[in-house]
Amino acid sequence: MSSPTRGRLEALAAACLFSTGGAAIKATALTNWQVACFRCGVAALAIAALLPASRRNWNRHVPLAAIFYAATLTMFVLATKLTTAANAIFLQSTAPLYLMLAGPWLLGERTRKVDYALMALLAAGLGCFFVGEETPTRIAPDPALGNLLAAITGVTWAGTVAGLRWIQRRYAGVEVGMPTILCGNLMVFACCLGPALPVARARALDWALIGYLGVIQIGLAYVLLTRAVKRLPALEVSMLLLSEPALNPVWTWLLHGETPSRWAAGGGALVLGATLARLFTRERSPAPATASAS
Repeated sequence: MSSPTRGRLEALAAACLFSTGGAAIKATALTNWQVACFRCGVAALAIAALLPASRRNWNRHVPLAAIFYAATLTMFVLATKLTTAANAIFLQSTAPLYLMLAGPWLLGERTRKVDYALMALLAAGLGCFFVGEETPTRIAPDPALGNLLAAITGVTWAGTVAGLRWIQRRYAGVEVGMPTILCGNLMVFACCLGPALPVARARALDWALIGYLGVIQIGLAYVLLTRAVKRLPALEVSMLLLSEPALNPVWTWLLHGETPSRWAAGGGALVLGATLARLFTRERSPAPATASAS
């Protein structure tokens, strides 16, 4: 198998694993704080064991860059527990809107005329999630609050991307991305442990799902992703990773029968379409391919 072909398969496999987060989170009977805490605790152990690079090159700037990633990990779980998995992942995917707005002054990146058109599409997609009223369900008990938290996740994910780019520029030629990812997971575990305890009732299935989320859905996915980025251009990896928000609602529909509203589906299509268009119209990827929140 050629190196590019293997890289594409690894990137697609990573995206598929990331995309299962919504369905697995909704399958647990644990509280949102418990899922966020224990998922990231297990993920931190898995990343440290599977990716030796995550244990090296720690410095005083790593925790600063990891703050937004830790917030994203936490908010994504909270949002997924309250609204549909589709809404949570699509609203998180509005991050390019905030990156395009902040890029000129935060990262010194020029905004082009075509970017303003893409901003309008992303903003329209964002607005679709807040049109009408969604009916609460057993696995999406508070869609309004969940959508709000998911929208905030779009901001924190944009901060994550900006933070990773900032620290990588500061330490050019040194791998500081994976230490930042490990640090973010450790932060979530430490900050959420208080609200997560005590664990009154937990099934064996719940702990099995936590193990899956930490070791496979995050840990193994990052192993595959770090291998893929060594074989492929960042732009191609970013495009392949769009499989994650596309597949996330599919797994939740298959396992839980959950379907997004028409407005949410339309908004998701606008968000994904604008993101894909932005990738096609840029010479280089707008985001590092070594990070994902889900």
